[in-house]
Amino acid sequence: MSPEAVREARTPDLSELSPRRGYLLALIVLVGSLVLVFTAWRAARERELRAAEAEFISKTAEVTELLRQGMTKYELVARGGVSMFASVTRPRPSPMQWQAYVDGMDLQRRFPGMVGLGFAEFVPATRLADLQLEWRAAGHGMLEVWPRGQRRDYGPILYLEPKTPANVGAIGFDMYSEPVRQAAMMQAMESGNATLSGPVHLIQDGSLRSTGLVLYLPVYRGGGRPATLANRRADAQGWVYVPVRMDGFVRNALGAMRNDNHFRVFDATGGGNRLLFATYAPRDRPAPAFRHDSAFELYGRQWRVEFESPPLAIAAPRLQGLQNLLALGLFSSLLLYAIAWMLARTEAQAYRIAVRMTEDFRRSELRFRSAMRYSAIGKALLDSEGHIVEANPALANIVGLTPEALVGRRFDGLFESDEPEMIAYGHGTTDAQGVHRATRRLHREGGEPRQAQLTYAPVPGNVGQDIAGLVQVEDVTERLRAEARVHALNRTLEARVALRTRELSQANQELEAFAYSVSHDLRAPLRAIDGFSRILIERHSAGMDETGRSYLARVRRAAGRMGELIDALLKMSRVSRGELRLERVDLSRLASEVIEELRVGDSRRQVEVEIEPELFVIGDAPLLRNLLGNLLGNAWKFTRDRLDARIEFGAVATEQGLEYFVRDNGAGFSQAYVDKLFRPFQRLHHNDDFAGHGIGLASVKRIVERHGGSIRATGEVGKGATFWFTLPREKLGE
Repeated sequence: MSPEAVREARTPDLSELSPRRGYLLALIVLVGSLVLVFTAWRAARERELRAAEAEFISKTAEVTELLRQGMTKYELVARGGVSMFASVTRPRPSPMQWQAYVDGMDLQRRFPGMVGLGFAEFVPATRLADLQLEWRAAGHGMLEVWPRGQRRDYGPILYLEPKTPANVGAIGFDMYSEPVRQAAMMQAMESGNATLSGPVHLIQDGSLRSTGLVLYLPVYRGGGRPATLANRRADAQGWVYVPVRMDGFVRNALGAMRNDNHFRVFDATGGGNRLLFATYAPRDRPAPAFRHDSAFELYGRQWRVEFESPPLAIAAPRLQGLQNLLALGLFSSLLLYAIAWMLARTEAQAYRIAVRMTEDFRRSELRFRSAMRYSAIGKALLDSEGHIVEANPALANIVGLTPEALVGRRFDGLFESDEPEMIAYGHGTTDAQGVHRATRRLHREGGEPRQAQLTYAPVPGNVGQDIAGLVQVEDVTERLRAEARVHALNRTLEARVALRTRELSQANQELEAFAYSVSHDLRAPLRAIDGFSRILIERHSAGMDETGRSYLARVRRAAGRMGELIDALLKMSRVSRGELRLERVDLSRLASEVIEELRVGDSRRQVEVEIEPELFVIGDAPLLRNLLGNLLGNAWKFTRDRLDARIEFGAVATEQGLEYFVRDNGAGFSQAYVDKLFRPFQRLHHNDDFAGHGIGLASVKRIVERHGGSIRATGEVGKGATFWFTLPREKLGE
């Protein structure tokens, strides 16, 4: 049988590994998990909606109860007025007594919806004239009953407190003349109970559109409540009444209760449906989540309250969490489906991978044999006792034997390890994977000893085969010799570096000595020249002509300039030698201080200065102040001849970081001479035009470079100049 036939016989029929069953199981998992998630979500949502609706209904019941209690409080206030009639011997209490009672109740503060507390007398038509005479005789003035007209019975208002202009204007109004009020007054008189009227327009509201109610409590002569209807009609004296504005009553009744629900109050007495009150609701208000109607009886009237909850998102805020839970459940279902689908796919691929791995192992074995045979580096397989099991031709060539002659020999027997200089190499190193590396001297048959780099790695053999490791042997004799030569060159180079360091240190010392000499030795002759020339001018100027005095003045100016140049030279030398003390520096603050000093020194000039705030860098504060002093001082100096002088200090962002700038609109310079700006003692303007020494910009360049930055300049004659520089914003490297 051919090798191809053998491989085909060993390869299983992959068509038998159909993933349909696995994919069907993944689909069942997906459908089942989705059904479970939706069922759980729907149940939780219904439970949450029921809880939210129950909470909404409980709030509506609380509102309804507060409305009942609010009207009950108004009744209690009115019953206090009824009690006054029972406590006096006269037919009725005096107006002052009535006023004192109402003032003591402090109605306007405690009951904002209560317009007042009043009394209306029940007067048959035969007694109206007597009442008016009695009222006038008591000193209360003329009682004018309105609206005018002949009626069988009257119910004019006699008392109404507090005495607001609107309440005073209502005195004398015949409430019995208006049908809605009359119905409530008659029911209160006949029943002996407090009675609430239907919606009316209060006299006090004038032309205002508002809904009012009137609560009536009957007053009978003798103070009690007659037992029969006939006696109640016969003994009726009048009514203590409370006019109520519906808006104020609802606000007062609800108080500080937080109510997010919209509701409307209707008077449904006798099958009617008249609106009494409605909370504000915008026209584009979203649809409510819940609605609820509550009907109750209140002092002879049937009230119905329609409640509407906020939208679902507000009425049941925890539903959003259920939406997130649903999304998580859907994601989990899809994740389970993906896992099941991947398992089905993995099952189909497993056998194909096994077959491919078998073929890969065979090819790997073939590659290993080829690598052993044709490698230029010596290799050998060793058993557990260190004997050579197999060796390649390269190893045989290194030791001067044939591969067959190496099989069975101890590998250590190929090396010489008794020389003292090779003991250290023989120890070698071993890493965490057990790979051992060492350099040993190899004994070569028929030749000189060689240095060999050994790499030993543990490798497993086939089942039942005694193979413990693979050793690689590389002849490194020439490499070690080359390394020895490199070490010798390095030692020579180190000696040269030390020599150059000493020479540089000596040069620095000589530079410091030169600076000291300039600072001290050159100043003495300059002081002598300046001093003697000053004496000549002061004592002997009379014996000189104008030319001689001019020459002496030039000598003194030259000596002074020489002193200034020496000072500038020493200053630049210190800039280069001082040690940097790095810290966080606010450039904006330093620039403001420099500008302030310039303004104090030249207070006659008006210069517009713009400084960008909060520009921080890392650097030496004194050197950076020197830098800004030179740049801003130059800008101040070269804008001297401009009436609209302007100086800017700021920064712009670049790819490399922030680049700072100092810009002015002064004399400027030609871009052709920009290379001379930063050289010591190089000046682009004549000293008579702009005084200077040519050291400032050279010092600026050295300060910037000492901080690891760079500086450049742009300018145009007559239009100003801009100096750009970079500074580090973080600590410089050691």
